[in-house]
Amino acid sequence: MHSILWLFDTIITLYVWILIASAVLSWLVAFNVVNPRNQVVAQVGEALWRLTEPVLAPIRRFLPNLGGLDISPVVLIIGLFFVRNIVFEIFS
Repeated sequence: MHSILWLFDTIITLYVWILIASAVLSWLVAFNVVNPRNQVVAQVGEALWRLTEPVLAPIRRFLPNLGGLDISPVVLIIGLFFVRNIVFEIFS
């Protein structure tokens, strides 16, 4: 059981880092720090978008429009940590 909890925790942590990387890349593109037409930036952005968008899109439907500020990654990260803590409370 300890191995399953470790794997669950590792997957949650990895996904949180993917969410953070996606948010940082979107800021870098928005502030013209990196060029989205660059092939490497485009491929990394596409991979991050494919990994995060299926989970973030349903959350965005329930959040109010904040005028260009997307807080769905923050909501998801808080939710993931909440679920992780609940699972550890139940199974530890």
